[in-house]
Amino acid sequence: MKRSVLFLIAGLCAVASLIACGGGSKKPKIPPSGLHYRVLASQSVSSTHTFGGLVFINGLYDILPRVAPLPAGGSPGLMAISPTRNILAAVDTSTPATPTVYAINTVNESSLGHIQLPGPTSSVVIPTASSTGYAAVATASVNGYSFVGGVEVMDLTAGAIVTTVAVTNAQTVVSNSTGTQLLVFSNDSDSVTLLAPTLVLPPVDTSCLTNPPNAVCTIVSGFSRPVYAIINGGTAYVLNCGFQCGGSKPASVAIFDLGTNTITNTIPVDAATMAFLNGSTLYVAGTSPTNHACTGQTTASTSCGRLSIIDLSSASPVVTGTAVITDGYHDRMDISINGQLFIGSHDCTNIGNANNPSSEVRGCLTIFNTTNGQVVIPPDNGDVNGLQSFTTRWIEYVAEGGNLRVYDTTKDILFINNYNDYLPTGTIPIVGYVGDVKAIDFF
Repeated sequence: MKRSVLFLIAGLCAVASLIACGGGSKKPKIPPSGLHYRVLASQSVSSTHTFGGLVFINGLYDILPRVAPLPAGGSPGLMAISPTRNILAAVDTSTPATPTVYAINTVNESSLGHIQLPGPTSSVVIPTASSTGYAAVATASVNGYSFVGGVEVMDLTAGAIVTTVAVTNAQTVVSNSTGTQLLVFSNDSDSVTLLAPTLVLPPVDTSCLTNPPNAVCTIVSGFSRPVYAIINGGTAYVLNCGFQCGGSKPASVAIFDLGTNTITNTIPVDAATMAFLNGSTLYVAGTSPTNHACTGQTTASTSCGRLSIIDLSSASPVVTGTAVITDGYHDRMDISINGQLFIGSHDCTNIGNANNPSSEVRGCLTIFNTTNGQVVIPPDNGDVNGLQSFTTRWIEYVAEGGNLRVYDTTKDILFINNYNDYLPTGTIPIVGYVGDVKAIDFF
């Protein structure tokens, strides 16, 4: 009996010791900003704002804390973040011809360094938790060759370009989950370039200029103006932009086997420049030059885009539904935890003015309810530059027209003049132009 009591006391002491030392459950480390739920918005200079940077947002309450912005040049816009969210990169376009990539360590909220690119970019990717990033630069020059274009391999910690891989007119770069395969899409091309970036590469790599394919580069033809891809395991769903991008064939989704580098199936769609994979459902958006009527919508716009819904669970995937959306070039898509699909574009048809709510107001954003097929066109103008959903909140942040809006995804409407909601105006009051938005913490 005495021995049993001693064992019990010892066990209780051990448990108490673990709790005292944090062994039972570790408390999350508080970053220097003091925020548990951090969101960063890229903020450019404006006529009333003389400096740019990455602005902190308290993502739990949708407010601006009294925390200094992180430096990222005068006009940061496009941002990319690693899957583990430990490294963030922002592209500063203060000098548009030679933009600068600023890298941030989000763990300690400090600058890692900056890298000047040889030309403009609209596509940056950080595939893993390491400090290696890739930027597609269509105008990058390669000594000894008459063409231009390449993928810049960046060491974000060292602040240096390690290698330029020559790829003609490289416009967009997409990576698999391990960073071992890159898909590169070029303007006015019917081919996709596959790179193996983890091999040891020289400062300038011209592997893509050799024929036949080699260990570093493989060029695969048979597409129709491919512009983007969603990679899921060993399969890439390549978006053939087709007619919208000057191709000779209609738009489609090519199912591409990354192991054999072959197209195994092609699914016709109305248009395809952006996609989002949710489980076994692939949502594809674009604007068709031949099928762009705004049927079913009451609008002054004479041009509308299309959303195609593809069920990938069957052996022969087909489009199971479509929806009419706003037009433009679609390059942003995100989904909320309750199934509201946010679809953004740029260079769309803007109707009306947000300052005159009595008339139609329409911009580049569409919200598609995946549970009932309802389409909502919010009353806002401008290009959609960033979308950010959350895993514990029915909220979506939308960077549109230079503003950062907060949407209640349970209502399909923007928070406007409702003091019982998170914000009285539905806009987080960031001075300057908001070019993108990224959540730093998983929440």
